[in-house]
Amino acid sequence: MSQPTSADAPAQAHDSAQTPHLHRVLKARHLSMIAIGGAIGTGLFVASGSAIAQVGPGGAVLTYLTIGIMVYYLMTSLGELAAFMPVAGSFSTYASRYVDKGFGFALGWNFWFSWAVVVAVDLVASQLVMAYWFPDVPGILWSGIFMLVMLGLNAFSAKGFGEAEYWFALIKVLAVLGFLVTGVLILAGIIHTGHMPGFENWTVGEAPFVGNFATFVGVAMIVAYSFQGTELVGVAAGESENPRENVPRAIRQVFWRILLFYVLAIIVIGFLIPYTDPQLLRTDVADIAVSPFTLVFQHAGLLGAATVMNAVILTSVLSAGNSGLYAATRMLYNMATEGNAPRVFARLTGNGVPLYALIGSTVIASLCLFSSLYSPQAVYIWLLNLAGMTEFLVWLSIAVCHYRFRRGYVMHGYDVNLLPYKAGMFPFGPILAFVLCLIVTLGQNYQAFLQDKVDWGGVVSTYLAIPLFLGCWLGYWLVKRRTWVRYADMRFDEADAIRSEAAQGMR
Repeated sequence: MSQPTSADAPAQAHDSAQTPHLHRVLKARHLSMIAIGGAIGTGLFVASGSAIAQVGPGGAVLTYLTIGIMVYYLMTSLGELAAFMPVAGSFSTYASRYVDKGFGFALGWNFWFSWAVVVAVDLVASQLVMAYWFPDVPGILWSGIFMLVMLGLNAFSAKGFGEAEYWFALIKVLAVLGFLVTGVLILAGIIHTGHMPGFENWTVGEAPFVGNFATFVGVAMIVAYSFQGTELVGVAAGESENPRENVPRAIRQVFWRILLFYVLAIIVIGFLIPYTDPQLLRTDVADIAVSPFTLVFQHAGLLGAATVMNAVILTSVLSAGNSGLYAATRMLYNMATEGNAPRVFARLTGNGVPLYALIGSTVIASLCLFSSLYSPQAVYIWLLNLAGMTEFLVWLSIAVCHYRFRRGYVMHGYDVNLLPYKAGMFPFGPILAFVLCLIVTLGQNYQAFLQDKVDWGGVVSTYLAIPLFLGCWLGYWLVKRRTWVRYADMRFDEADAIRSEAAQGMR
């Protein structure tokens, strides 16, 4: 069955009822919450304390600001591409059209597999969260229940996914806002905790900046992982109600929300908890009782803080798993429509859901889940590293695709002012984001090379995604040949429609 690719929103909206296609049902509020909700998770609620413990409060704020700026420029690059060409395949499609077809092929398959692994990771995390309330219930039961919930949310329509993400994200946003208000009230002396720290925790020991450059690079890894998921708005653009307006609106809000939810949260933690507190180094979801958020709420006299934060963590885990299943499904669908995956995955239900792609992604997630339960732990660690590194490769690709897209767009004589969304600071923005992301990517396991004897097992585990990605790219090139896209050969079909719309609007 031949399927549309969802690249041309206006044309597809008028396809005949007999031809199933992706439905543009995600509203502006859905995209906005997907953009910020993807960046708020266990990385902020739990692992943020580890960043402060290693580099001090000032160092943590500086690191979060640096990575936040990198993510902001990546998101503006993605916003320009997604508003111009809103497709479910997003990064894979942009890479194939503006860089190299093999590059897009490798990116698509690696992205699909990494998010299927993320679903499995979150299902395992859900077991740890639920054990807080039900320690005697077998964890695999919770994984099975939540897998069915995620499958159900994704099986009926994209709107089901969007609504779930909206409410999941809203709970996380309210939790952060509640934390910030509570922290400020404690600092102002309105909530009495028996001790007013003032600037004490910013001057204790080596504070505010602790460690050296290598320490900062190591913490940058933790911080960068916390931001992973923000790029999902690019995938969701393919089913956005009005992508040329809604995508830019969601992107514009990212920077200020990053500043509010991350940087201010780190500042509050830095004021209230000394970086020398050993509890800050506890970074597992099973340690929610000693997360910095829980500790601050407890200082305010909220005795049920651990229970409340555990519920928030559960929504974060389910949100991440739900998003992962959606992202993997849409990527597999898009690759099938472009001939890079079996055509069966391009089939859609009447509601516009790529059901076969959803089932295929769920099967892989289930296999990865069972590997964590019944295989040696090393196998699961390798899967985790593979998924994490692939995310950084996606970020790098966004910067490269945007740079080549904008240059090609101008070389073909199109006016950048007619773009639905124009990323600022070009070419500085994507170049800076690429350089920072490359440092974070290659520095993932720099400690392994500083030891007397190099830990090659750890090195391979950390960087495995890179040779696998390059292997996919090389394999495609060996089969297809001549896959590099020259600037002269680039296509900007959507630009003509945009220019026509602009001309009509001037009449």
